[in-house]
Amino acid sequence: MPEKVRDPKVSPANAGFTGYTEIQGIGGLPCADNFYETVLAMVSHDLRQPLQLIISAQELLARRVTASPEREHLECSERASAQSAEQLDQLVDALHLHQSTGGIRPEPVPLQPILGRLAQQLDGAARRKGVCLRLLSTSAAVTSHTALLDSILRNLVRNALDHTLPGGRVLVCCRRRGATFRIEVQDNGEGIPPDKLSTVFEPFFRLGATRSDGLGLGLFIVKRAVECLGHRIEVRSAPHRGSCFAVIAQDAKGL
Repeated sequence: MPEKVRDPKVSPANAGFTGYTEIQGIGGLPCADNFYETVLAMVSHDLRQPLQLIISAQELLARRVTASPEREHLECSERASAQSAEQLDQLVDALHLHQSTGGIRPEPVPLQPILGRLAQQLDGAARRKGVCLRLLSTSAAVTSHTALLDSILRNLVRNALDHTLPGGRVLVCCRRRGATFRIEVQDNGEGIPPDKLSTVFEPFFRLGATRSDGLGLGLFIVKRAVECLGHRIEVRSAPHRGSCFAVIAQDAKGL
């Protein structure tokens, strides 16, 4: 069955941004072969632990190794490990999407535990790049799915870090809007040109590919997860002024 997704429309927006787009979640995903699903789950599980040990060892060495060329080799290995970790995360997110298709049961999802995991996972990458990452505490709970919402926010924060220069900042906050919450990921990075705003959620799209080690699937995964959950996502951006991605989800008290 063909996917029914509303074409994003770009129009002027408020708050000084030059572009705006919104995606309303309404659809699902096609099924994949169970064999490949099982293999991917096994590989992701078996690779996560040794990869995390490698990254931890590199961080420890980075505090002690200061001389070249050893330092240069260490930095190269750190970039390679970060690239592998990001690509593995994106593959696992795709697996979660496939597993959840047609079987999502809305449940109350507290946001603070997700923000805590994000801080633990991405604070090191932000510090190494020289970007200030702030995640404001919240008591909000939304009607969602924990694994998918986790992957949505992780991909949005990672995308913001990729496109924010050293000395910049990335802020994650939650705002109530009537019966919904807006979970916003804001940055003051390079921004998105107006003519690219409607294409950022396409698969393998990479804006400034040299700044990202990913597969170009992060925002595509965000879009598909939002559709599965029935959430909405809004984007405001302006070149050289930054971007704001906002996920809109129902207050869990409405269940």
